Amino acid sequence: MALCSSTSLELKNPFIEGTKGKIATSKSFLRVGYVAKNEKSCCCNGRKVAVSSHLMPGHLEGSFMGKKRLEEPSQKMDFVRTLLIDNYDSYTYNIYQELSVVNGVPPVVIQNDEWTWEDACHYLYEKRAFDNIVISPGPGSPTCAADIGICLRLLLECRDIPILGVCLGHQALGYVNGARIVHASEPVHGRLSEIEHNGSRLFDNIPSGRKSGFKVVRYHSLIIDSEALPKELIPTAWTSSSTHSFLESPNSGLNLDACKNQIRPSTSSDTFSTGSHNGASWSFSHPGRMQGGKVLMGIMHSTRPHYGLQFHPESIATCHGRQIFENFREITEDYWQRLRPRSTFINERNVHYTACMQVHVASQLFRVPRIGSLVHKEDAQPFKEAFRRSQLLGNANVNCLSISSALKFPESSINVRHLKLKWRKFDKLAARVGGARNIFNELFGVCKAENTFWLDSSSVEKKRARFSFMGGKDGPLWRQMTFRLSDQSDMDFKGGGYLSIKDTQGSTESMFLEKGFLDFLNQELLSFTYDEEDFEELPFDFHGGYIGYFGYSLKVECGMLSNRHKSTTPDACFFFADNFVVIDHLNDNVYILSLHEESTTSIPWLDDTENKLLCLEASTTRKLGEQASPTATVSPYKAGFLGEKSREQYIKDVSKCLEYIKDGESYELCLTSQMRKTVGEIDSLGLYLHLREKNPAPYAAWLNFSNEDLCICCSSPERFLCLDRNGILEAKPIKGTIARGVTLEEDEELKLKLQYSEKDQAENLMIVDLLRNDLGRVCEPGSVHVPHLMEVESYATVHTMVSTIRGKKRSNVSAVDCVRAAFPGGSMTGAPKLRSMELLDSLESSSRGIYSGSIGFFSYNQTFDLNIVIRTIVIHDGEASIGAGGAIVALSNPEDEYDEMLLKTRAPASAVIEFQ
Repeated sequence: MALCSSTSLELKNPFIEGTKGKIATSKSFLRVGYVAKNEKSCCCNGRKVAVSSHLMPGHLEGSFMGKKRLEEPSQKMDFVRTLLIDNYDSYTYNIYQELSVVNGVPPVVIQNDEWTWEDACHYLYEKRAFDNIVISPGPGSPTCAADIGICLRLLLECRDIPILGVCLGHQALGYVNGARIVHASEPVHGRLSEIEHNGSRLFDNIPSGRKSGFKVVRYHSLIIDSEALPKELIPTAWTSSSTHSFLESPNSGLNLDACKNQIRPSTSSDTFSTGSHNGASWSFSHPGRMQGGKVLMGIMHSTRPHYGLQFHPESIATCHGRQIFENFREITEDYWQRLRPRSTFINERNVHYTACMQVHVASQLFRVPRIGSLVHKEDAQPFKEAFRRSQLLGNANVNCLSISSALKFPESSINVRHLKLKWRKFDKLAARVGGARNIFNELFGVCKAENTFWLDSSSVEKKRARFSFMGGKDGPLWRQMTFRLSDQSDMDFKGGGYLSIKDTQGSTESMFLEKGFLDFLNQELLSFTYDEEDFEELPFDFHGGYIGYFGYSLKVECGMLSNRHKSTTPDACFFFADNFVVIDHLNDNVYILSLHEESTTSIPWLDDTENKLLCLEASTTRKLGEQASPTATVSPYKAGFLGEKSREQYIKDVSKCLEYIKDGESYELCLTSQMRKTVGEIDSLGLYLHLREKNPAPYAAWLNFSNEDLCICCSSPERFLCLDRNGILEAKPIKGTIARGVTLEEDEELKLKLQYSEKDQAENLMIVDLLRNDLGRVCEPGSVHVPHLMEVESYATVHTMVSTIRGKKRSNVSAVDCVRAAFPGGSMTGAPKLRSMELLDSLESSSRGIYSGSIGFFSYNQTFDLNIVIRTIVIHDGEASIGAGGAIVALSNPEDEYDEMLLKTRAPASAVIEFQ
């Protein structure tokens, strides 16, 4: 007899019209651990276990959590071990971060198709590795087996394990117990609702009702039909059909800190309450029925410790979200202490298995497995002792970090090289020589600026950016790496691609990278050793290393299974910069730096460059801080660009996106298109200089890969991700754009219109939560935060809504690991990221190429700074292309989306026509 053996019944669920699914239902209730008199032994794959055939005592709130809970003070566990099921969502690691802080130990994350049912039974029952389960949100519907994976069977069979389902997990709890899953009256994504609850344990210390302060973020198109709720399910929370934006008016903006930390004394009892708590009440006639017009936001099972929440407690804008997770921990603790004496229970908990799984899962953060297994016992010994020590010291919070620090970086296939850095500083020199433009032209502008780079902070007002980096083909360590993904025309794409490396002497080496470019770059960076004193006095974080770009198609190395379209440009191209110049725009200082191997004795480049700078006379060229007068922009079509899609087709594609959103396949889809124009022979550097005057930007860039006949003229206002020498990761996504006004009054009106736009706030909030998730995969638990949310920044032609997300990188994670966890930038994909990229690939008619990718640097000491490639002209093989698009959300209007897409092309398109 197999553990958790069950009779598989093919059920036509009468509550889901037009659906048919297979649900395995157990004849008897099974639980391993506490062996009662009526239990008997059985085997599961050769493992002897105890099987209970009786039903567990009900966990109802009123049974023991009322009277008994008041009689006996709760004894907290040192930590609670959660199995977190990821339904391929882009918010799962926000839950991970919350649980890491609340539980005292990070959860183990598996994807919903990673374990077989036998695996689940083994770890949940035989090894007793977990205390509770959390089921994440995700795209799709619980009625689709591919969307929900193992979750339905966990909910059906694990009757004696506390489970919390969020959004899709909540719907799965309803579906598996016979509830109908239906379309909501309207999709609600990135908008807030006020919640009333019935005072159950999950909502302890949380107010209830309108104007109580309990506002939550919703991301869903489907709901549980409250009109036909099975008797096994009890509604615990609900809302009206009205929604709110995050900021509703200049005088009623929601205080984020108060929202996240506001905890009021609980007035709830352990029996169901139909009244309000600290707020105005919505009438609620019976705990099993809801009045019309109310949307079900929470449920619990009547006899099992299973809870569901339709809203997202992990969102940055949800009030009291952490309190909900703390309450679930207390529910878990009380549940297990009720079943067994504390000493027995603590002894039975298999902490070693949990520790091993945490390490194993941490190593899988950067792939999307379809089939997986846990680490073998013999591989886990180095981590068991670290875990044991941390527990003996009474510090469960350091568990993940202590274990993770034992992980070692893979050995590089490249010989370890010790690099030395020499540099010189020239105070206040930039202004005396005419600014960054003059310096670049003098030092690197000859021969059409071939094989040169310029990471150009051409917009430095309000301290958006401070440093510019420029250089060319100068030193003995210089080389160019060009990578192209292998043919992906079939669905059996296994990854990898072709790398060509050209050195300063013109020699070329070619190779096939089976593991892909990011793995190779990671090995390269890990092969360098250095002395920190070489750069500790420098105020910037690039000290030499790789400068270039990742194309959007490199998403296949970051979890995406395939690319539908092949890029005509290389998928990644980087220079290794050993000699370069840095300009400090804040202090007007100039630095020249040379990176060399330890054996190098003399560095003539430093002397030559110093002489050129000192001889450079101040020119009449406009200095960097002086911008050209604003000029009118023109439509890309008037500039001679041809769109790959007509207006009608783009609008049709927007409508398709709205259908996907309505069906729950995505919360937000960032649809894009390309404009193209034949330019033939063109002065690409001159075009870039013109663009940076017309549309200065903090993350602008010039790249000239002359061997590829490829020039990139970028005026991006958006940072993708950066990592400083202190290990702080930062993302600055942009979502929400509106044109500047003609007059000051009109300009201010448009700025306020953007600030308080419900649609644009929803777009921005969704991407902020997505980036928090991406950083949460590689940052220390509890360190991810949002210092700036939905701030409006103004540029030459547009206002944009920008947020900032930061976190502390874990010590066992490399710079490339951080990029792999977050690429492509969520502002260019939508959420959930993987499902959204799949849908976008099916809608877009060509590869995005360099557009939507990232340009920036990787320093040899593992710092990096990358932008999002937008507002960019790519010149390749005599053709100029401009990519643009916008985020499609439930509130989108197809015609307006087309107009916004055109708006974003105006500045680069106008630069082309004016320069020609």
